[in-house]
Amino acid sequence: MKAEELRGRTADQLSDQLLDLRKEQFNLRFQKASGQLENTARARQVRRDIARIKTVLHRMQGEAQA
Repeated sequence: MKAEELRGRTADQLSDQLLDLRKEQFNLRFQKASGQLENTARARQVRRDIARIKTVLHRMQGEAQA
């Protein structure tokens, strides 16, 4: 997922996607702890996607205040 794709979405869409990614991150942590995690790189991707979404949301809020 690229930041350009995220900038074209609304804040509600980004919040929904953020919630989905956090749920996935939670599940990935459980899989890792139980030794069932096969794609270890997915945890890193999810973590970075969460950071991208939070960054875009923060910038949207800053622009709204300005």
